[in-house]
Amino acid sequence: MKEPIHFTPAVTFLLPDGSLHRVAAGGWIGRTPSAALVLDDARISEAHAMVSLRGPDLKILGLRGRLRIDGAPATDAVLEEGMVVEPARGLELVVADVRLPTAVMALALPGLPPLLLAGTTSILTRPAPAAVTRYDPAASAWLWSAGPHWRLHVGGAPARDVAPGVPFMVDGVRCELVAQPLAQAGAVDTVAGDGGLAPLTVRSHYDVVHVFGPGDVAVHFDGQLGRLIAEVAAVGAPVAWYAVASAIWPDEADRGTLRSRWDVGLSRIRRKLRLAGLRGDLLRAAGIGLIELFLRPGDRLDDRG
Repeated sequence: MKEPIHFTPAVTFLLPDGSLHRVAAGGWIGRTPSAALVLDDARISEAHAMVSLRGPDLKILGLRGRLRIDGAPATDAVLEEGMVVEPARGLELVVADVRLPTAVMALALPGLPPLLLAGTTSILTRPAPAAVTRYDPAASAWLWSAGPHWRLHVGGAPARDVAPGVPFMVDGVRCELVAQPLAQAGAVDTVAGDGGLAPLTVRSHYDVVHVFGPGDVAVHFDGQLGRLIAEVAAVGAPVAWYAVASAIWPDEADRGTLRSRWDVGLSRIRRKLRLAGLRGDLLRAAGIGLIELFLRPGDRLDDRG
């Protein structure tokens, strides 16, 4: 169903208890309390799946857990009314409604592709302009939806409405809300605050990793964070997170604690890259329980062992 521009792409699921739950594009489905759809089931991973806008389609993507779509195993699927999604055997989420606007709202920052707005977006200005689709307390400003309106909070000033086509300044950086045609609003084309698609060079020295971006931008990782990147890079293909984590923390026998350390490590790496104005998807999920070093065309890995 097509909706006016201010609507965020979203899917509504009918849950087994008869309740309806809406998940907007970019929303997570899982066991963690911060998920957009929380499923209280021991078989569900913390971040089991997510809803993502890919080109003109709203899709569900399997992350750390398995999915069955209309009874068949799947890693992803275009969401359609009547579809049955099973994140665990017998736990059926029926797609009751899929809402797609003709265009979506995006944030334009200097030198970056437009970023699709969903939920809360944080605007960072140091060391380079960037934006992330989550609340970051270190940000210079925050954007969020309030029904048909978008609200802006900059520093200590009161929150106010912002409208598309009317630029506003954040720490001297010109920002603007723009209408993004739906067919151009997929996740790949709307990654702002991740260095755009500028080529990266990853130089790995076992437990010290340097990531070089455009200009003089360089981010350095050592210790456990450096080794995490280096171990994934050395494999050269998607690898199970547990295998890498076990090598980094060999004395940790509890899988839940190991997973927590892994998630914290990944979060710190991605945050450090984004704060430097580089893209945060250098390490990304590549299937159920897998992680990979994600090199785009033009990126280069210099593995010095």
